[in-house]
Amino acid sequence: MPDDLLSHLPTENRVLLVVDIQNDFCPDGALAVAGGDEVVPIINRLSRQFAHVILTQDWHCANHLSFASSHPGKKPLEQVNLPYGPQVLWPDHCIQGTAGAGFHPDLDVAHCELVIRKGYHREIDSYSAFFENDRRTPTGLAGYLRERGLMRLCIVGLATDFCVAYSALDAKRLGFEVTVIEKACRGIDVGGSLAAAWLEMNEAGVIRV
Repeated sequence: MPDDLLSHLPTENRVLLVVDIQNDFCPDGALAVAGGDEVVPIINRLSRQFAHVILTQDWHCANHLSFASSHPGKKPLEQVNLPYGPQVLWPDHCIQGTAGAGFHPDLDVAHCELVIRKGYHREIDSYSAFFENDRRTPTGLAGYLRERGLMRLCIVGLATDFCVAYSALDAKRLGFEVTVIEKACRGIDVGGSLAAAWLEMNEAGVIRV
């Protein structure tokens, strides 16, 4: 990857948002994304081009409603309707305080200034760094960014078609300039979800590098 990957982007007011680089989303994890660990050295290099780095961290309770195990007779990747809308059911993953919820041990972003934990309310999942899956309940990240004057977001991480895409779309909807760096993301691709996510991000005006 060239060191000038982001040379076309203004450095002023720029932040790297690193989404869910956690053990359970990497190979051998409970909800492994194919090649999930491959993005770690790329993100480490990218992070050196940013004065501001923010991490997100999936942080579920043990009986979270997004887990298939919380719905007798249901299997991972099946879908149910919850009060806030359709919900894909997942294997138990990123449970609070477990090794699986920890960041990948090779992730090197010591200058990270904020960690946003999401999905910790049992009754509602949270893909986006900005809102719970009801798309209304805020995490507080938008206010933090605005108060700091950080209006240009570059988003990387896991998984492209879920937490990365939801974060990018919400950020764009909130008025931020948003770039997704494709080489530093990996997707799950459930039933064509990866292509659909890229299409939706493109239509929303998210920049794809």
